[in-house]
Amino acid sequence: MELTVVEIVGYSASIVVLCSFTMKGVKKLRLVNMVGCLLFVVYGFMMPTIRIGLPIIITNAAIMGINIYYSFIAKQS
Repeated sequence: MELTVVEIVGYSASIVVLCSFTMKGVKKLRLVNMVGCLLFVVYGFMMPTIRIGLPIIITNAAIMGINIYYSFIAKQS
């Protein structure tokens, strides 16, 4: 069974997001999760049509934005 580049990106994104939830520190969790979200956005753009990829792109771009906000913009208490 041979994987395509699209499948490799998708599986990699899933593994990175899954690994992010094993992190003990919230900051590290957010950073690793951002990498996974970025991979999912790339994966969404690699889909054969934008109709298939758009929900993946929108959801993961929004999650990445939330992670960026809480990691770098929001005041740390």
